[in-house]
Amino acid sequence: MDRYLIMQLLPPFLFGVGAFTSVVLAIDSLFELLRKVVESGLPIEIAFKVFFLKLPFVMAYAFPMSTLLATLMTYSRLSSESELVALRGCGVSVYRMVTTAVIFSSLVTVMTFVFNEQIAPAANYQATLTLEQAVRSDKPSYKQQNIYYPEYREIKQPDGSKNKILSRLFYADQFDGKRMKGLTIIDRSTENLNQIIVAESAQWNGSQGVWDFYNGTIYLVAADRSYRNILRFEHQQLQLPRTPLTLAESNRDYGEMNIVEALERLEIERLSGDRQKIRKLEVRIQQKIAFPFVCVIFGLVGSVMGTIPQRTGRGTSFAISVVVIFSYYLLLSVCGALAQAGIVSPFVGAWLPNFFGLAIGLILLMRVAQK
Repeated sequence: MDRYLIMQLLPPFLFGVGAFTSVVLAIDSLFELLRKVVESGLPIEIAFKVFFLKLPFVMAYAFPMSTLLATLMTYSRLSSESELVALRGCGVSVYRMVTTAVIFSSLVTVMTFVFNEQIAPAANYQATLTLEQAVRSDKPSYKQQNIYYPEYREIKQPDGSKNKILSRLFYADQFDGKRMKGLTIIDRSTENLNQIIVAESAQWNGSQGVWDFYNGTIYLVAADRSYRNILRFEHQQLQLPRTPLTLAESNRDYGEMNIVEALERLEIERLSGDRQKIRKLEVRIQQKIAFPFVCVIFGLVGSVMGTIPQRTGRGTSFAISVVVIFSYYLLLSVCGALAQAGIVSPFVGAWLPNFFGLAIGLILLMRVAQK
């Protein structure tokens, strides 16, 4: 029975992967690439390369939707042809029939996780680089602009409490992949002496572990805000953290990082102390972990809905799948926004849609099993 049901699930699943991938690619990438070919002179071969590099990212999102479509279509057809009635007549419970769909969707969950971690982020990032190099090959391409990196330290108060104050502020107008340009650094890390560094450019010296600053001025200010000294220089080496450069180099979008890379980025953001960026990244990481498990939820919901006696064709099953998918992603967006706003925790914001879908699936399953 399990082998038979899985063989029935495979064709609609593959159909769903092709259908949903085609629709999402056409909406998200194809029209934009065609516009760049016509307006920006993007070579056709580059457009095809970017198109195929974006396939894994879209397919990873198509797997859960295809799982829902496959289970709903398969179990609806078997129900309308009275095959499920025959199985129940042989003593097979609804729970046992749905177990096959859950096992199938669990395998899809593993496949989705592998795609999301090992294939999709790297391919999506490569697509972005390929497109930027092709479209902006005749223009200076700055990887980052307005690099802002604050550092904080804790000061223990006489009453035992701790107060967080700014220790160092690093700002650069832009980063061209090699040098920082237009720098201003406020350094308050040394007691009784503050310094303000203004420089035309700076470059990290990896061999010596210092920054090489060029064409700038250092203003030394005492703790009581009185003037100390002004030092103008053409080249000056300063021992400052490399973290601003790491932050500038880590310019990947959330969809271009796997969980390990996102956790590394989170550590960097925590050093900067930007709570909004930290919160957003924490939510994205939890969503990356939670997303593959929606395949199990969709497999459960689709199979249970399919076992309800009804006459539904492929078109009806597709329409029901679209409604369920839209409802899930709407709830996912709302919960993600609440988590980023700090109303709920990142864990709750990412996992609540899954828990809600699981509860609906189990309630439907118990009701169908009682009939």
